Amino acid sequence: MVRVTIAPHGWQFDAAEGETLLRAAERAGIRLPSSCRNGTCRTCYCASDGGAVRYTVEWPGLSLDEKRAHDVLPCVAVALADITLVVPAARRMVADG
Repeated sequence: MVRVTIAPHGWQFDAAEGETLLRAAERAGIRLPSSCRNGTCRTCYCASDGGAVRYTVEWPGLSLDEKRAHDVLPCVAVALADITLVVPAARRMVADG
């Protein structure tokens, strides 16, 4: 497990080994912007604190400069260590009922 923090909100949750950051956030009740879920549309594009990630697709929709800046596509990114994602548009999901 790795610890994920969503800035600027300070929300934290764990991501299981091999789990994408987007899926882990959803499991924790946090909605990150997303659309395609395959790394091409860039709806989920965000900055990170430089934590290491690997991608579940060979070529995610990030330029080399964006990768060097530690920008991330959470829909296809798996954290290799604790990481902070900067996602001001993140929202808490509200349970029905």
